[in-house]
Amino acid sequence: MRTKALILTAFVGALGIAGASAQVYSVNAVGYVNKSIPVGFSIIANPLNNGENKISAVFGANPGSLTVYRFGDAGFSINSYDTDFEEWENGDAVVAPGEGFFVLNGGADAVNITFVGEVPQGDLSNAIPQGFSIRSSQVPQAGELQADLGFPVDGAPTVYQFDNATGYKISSYDSDFEEWDSVPSVGVAEGFWVLNASAGNWTRSFSTSE
Repeated sequence: MRTKALILTAFVGALGIAGASAQVYSVNAVGYVNKSIPVGFSIIANPLNNGENKISAVFGANPGSLTVYRFGDAGFSINSYDTDFEEWENGDAVVAPGEGFFVLNGGADAVNITFVGEVPQGDLSNAIPQGFSIRSSQVPQAGELQADLGFPVDGAPTVYQFDNATGYKISSYDSDFEEWDSVPSVGVAEGFWVLNASAGNWTRSFSTSE
């Protein structure tokens, strides 16, 4: 019941996101998420499966002066949208649910993006490597990271949530006392840094009908 209540809240309510805001509509497996991306940097995520999750499809037509920074083993890869030619440098780059990434809005005003696709369901697994990574919930659901979204704490994680206005909020899990110094809660389409002492997997069995 707790999971169902959270997903219904996520789909019906207006949710505050660090550095941005999001509204989600639909209680079906297919829906859309409206997200406002403020001027400057934010850490966001694609909350829905959109076919191959290519960046050109995920962000839709003419998303504005955006640059996406994806973090991996080789550091950051940078992908910008050219408003003159109306195309991405690499439109085939994939931004899948579960991944988080920085986005720089270089325009003068906030940009409104509509993510469209299916809610990931079934047995889900999101690899959390040792060291730093940027991650997000694989489902469009808001709540406490561990208690509500099932985030693993075996790697003694430290979570860094970025707010466009105020900077970073840092939450660390103490393995000895088995508690957070500040319990992290995340919103729909919010990405965050994770520092993990050991590799692990963020696993969930999820269905919108539960």
